[in-house]
Amino acid sequence: MQRDMSSILLLIWLFYAAVYAPSFTACLDGDLSESGAFLSFIRAIDPQDILGIGTNESMLRLQLNKVKGVKYGHQGSIVEIRLENLNLSGRIDADSVCNLSRLRVLNLAKNNIQGNIPDSIVHCTRLTHLNLSNNNLSGEVPFSLPKLKNLRRIDISNNLFTTVSPQFKEFKHKKSLRSWMALRDTIPSSSQSSMSDSGGVAHWLHHKGIILLVILIVCTVTCLIFSFLVCKRASKLALKKEMSKKTLQKSPPIVVLSNVSSEVERPDEALRELVFFNEEDERFKVEDLLEATADLQSLNICTSLFKVRLKSQYYAVKTLRKMQINFDEFRKTMRLVGNLRHPNILPLVGYYSANDEKLLIYKYQRKGSLHELLESCIEGKQAFPWRIRLSIASGIAKGLGFIYQRSNAEASIPHGNLKLSNILLNENNEPQISEYGITNFLDQKQARLLSSKGYTAPEKKLSEKADVYSFGIILLELLTGKMVTKDGINLSKWVRAKVREEWTCEVFDEEVARNAGKWAFSVLLIALDCVSNYPEERPSMAEAQEKIQEVVKTVEDHELRISPLSSDFGSPEAIR
Repeated sequence: MQRDMSSILLLIWLFYAAVYAPSFTACLDGDLSESGAFLSFIRAIDPQDILGIGTNESMLRLQLNKVKGVKYGHQGSIVEIRLENLNLSGRIDADSVCNLSRLRVLNLAKNNIQGNIPDSIVHCTRLTHLNLSNNNLSGEVPFSLPKLKNLRRIDISNNLFTTVSPQFKEFKHKKSLRSWMALRDTIPSSSQSSMSDSGGVAHWLHHKGIILLVILIVCTVTCLIFSFLVCKRASKLALKKEMSKKTLQKSPPIVVLSNVSSEVERPDEALRELVFFNEEDERFKVEDLLEATADLQSLNICTSLFKVRLKSQYYAVKTLRKMQINFDEFRKTMRLVGNLRHPNILPLVGYYSANDEKLLIYKYQRKGSLHELLESCIEGKQAFPWRIRLSIASGIAKGLGFIYQRSNAEASIPHGNLKLSNILLNENNEPQISEYGITNFLDQKQARLLSSKGYTAPEKKLSEKADVYSFGIILLELLTGKMVTKDGINLSKWVRAKVREEWTCEVFDEEVARNAGKWAFSVLLIALDCVSNYPEERPSMAEAQEKIQEVVKTVEDHELRISPLSSDFGSPEAIR
């Protein structure tokens, strides 16, 4: 009996060994292969070993020791590489990096990377985000870039590209807004998600036979539905044609319609208008705008931003695409936004509306965004005094408060995408809220793609309380010196943990801790109220604004008591 049991166990072991050993070996080989590819990529891009990985590290050790800036996904596969602003000076080994079969994000911005973008980057088929901006890349922009079908965002600005492939030839020579927009439409920006990217589902459907069967069933059903709709539409058209024929036969010849069409043209297809909101702004024609010199600043699934030079003046032009926007709805919203007059809301110079394109025109702000200022401060390149931070927080609160105090007269429009990069600074370092009104044209899915994860309220809705939450995150960033998009942390959760452990003083960055005194604690309490998980527990924007103003007044009174002649609160000199 015991011998029979041993034989059975031996057979079971042999069966499992035969079935699973090859898979295990293949998996191990794959992991080692991926580690080797990653090591080759790092050696090429970091020849000076700034990352401190070393050239003699074994591949297995490289896999086990997680590299900072590298995110690992299912089964230890590398899904994100973020090596930004590290003074890397090598070249891009596309052959190696494309062997990372699950890589979705590649960010090498703000380095000194040399050479060109290899054509073989087309094999990085899973890439959704590619950022190679602010490097020393040269040569031609590869023709293969638009073939990356899953790519949602690409930034190759501020490099040294000289020659161009045929696809990029037109915009490189003309550099007009029209040429940029034509190029933009050739770059894939749709979020085509594949089942293999969803982790658990991909693991569940790992057999190719099942996948092919599912695809076959879906295609068959789709073809049947399409055939049914075509037949149904054909029968309707035939019926309409017959009825039209009978009607025409009964009517006098003088009233016969010349162009009988089965499809009625939408009334807003032929509507176009260019509208300006300020009499002081210089007027121009839309053709002048489209032919003006332009530089691409950012590109995502719904919008593009260009810096345009026209008649010795610089404008920021936001384009909206792939949106089904009713002409009258767009006009109504833009006129509401354009007629807003507040020093802390970026004024809308004008807009252009056509069926195929919507353009929003602003004055270009040379000082840049609050994101750039805080980032520069964190990197030690620029001072960001506490008083300026408080002044900026106060200005943002005033702008948002103005938006929502208008709700008694007419329906207010939530901002929906409030973040550091959408707070611009004018010549006097006063904050101006930009991008207002855009989310009003987005459906829920588009709004999620456009907004930044770290700033979005838990309920994920467009509302005043959701904007209050985003404002609270900005306050926390100003106090802590941490950036949710850069540090990748849940900032509100991190701060609450510090407060619970009675380590509140460790929340503030060095500048705030040294100069803010007890006022920083007051602002921190306001921020924590704003980032409550439940909308009903957050203050209204008017209440948050009032609390911020109380802190500002206290600080100003203190400044006057210490130095009655001091009047540089929030002055631009203090930020230099």
